[in-house]
Amino acid sequence: MRCATAPRKESRRVPDFVQLWVYLSASPLFGLTATVVVYACAQAVYARCGHAPWANPVLWSVIVLALALLAARVPYPTYFAGAQFIHFLLGPAVVALGWPMWQRRGALRARWGRLLAAALAGGAVAAGSAVALAWALGLPREVLLSLAPKSVTAPVAMGVAEAIGGVPALAAVFAVLTGLVGALSGKYLFDLLRIPRTPAGWQARGFALGTAAHGISAARALQVEPEAGAYAGVALGLQVVLAAVLLPRAFRLLSP
Repeated sequence: MRCATAPRKESRRVPDFVQLWVYLSASPLFGLTATVVVYACAQAVYARCGHAPWANPVLWSVIVLALALLAARVPYPTYFAGAQFIHFLLGPAVVALGWPMWQRRGALRARWGRLLAAALAGGAVAAGSAVALAWALGLPREVLLSLAPKSVTAPVAMGVAEAIGGVPALAAVFAVLTGLVGALSGKYLFDLLRIPRTPAGWQARGFALGTAAHGISAARALQVEPEAGAYAGVALGLQVVLAAVLLPRAFRLLSP
């Protein structure tokens, strides 16, 4: 009788575990808890690896969460129901980048003309090169228009894409990918170009990252060097304003 009852107890445990998982995955707290736990683990690994670019916690958090949702067959809306609180905090986090800028307000005021000219040139090259490459590859018009605001932070990129006829969701994907590529490759590219690690060099590195790869790279720059992070925040803010104002008008003028 003992041998006969043992499998029955085991058979009860498995459904209980499955029911518990189904309950947790459907809970609004599932997305929030999973995101915080995965990012905390990724951040610990990132610190352990000496903040190596390839160990970027945002990149690995996205990969791990995507694989976990696929394996558990959890719909994205169910996950986002809990994770939307972190999405809300993205706004205050971007605003917080203004503090390093405020600390350097004197230097920024003295250089505003050169910074604005650099932002205009960088933004034009970032949008123009993406559109030109998409056109050369024969990509659909909707994809081409969604690529134009790729170097602007995702919420603004979505609004700009919608205004010029692109796909907002696609623009958000391109913006996130652009930020990750900038955060992963920026260090190696700047070293290859021999941009020095001096105060002026850090300013150039940060401004370039903020111009080309917005918030994700600006956060990376702030982790590496406060001076680079401050100028990355300046570039990010300028690109947001310039893209929101100029890109819709430019495409309106270029449209047949």
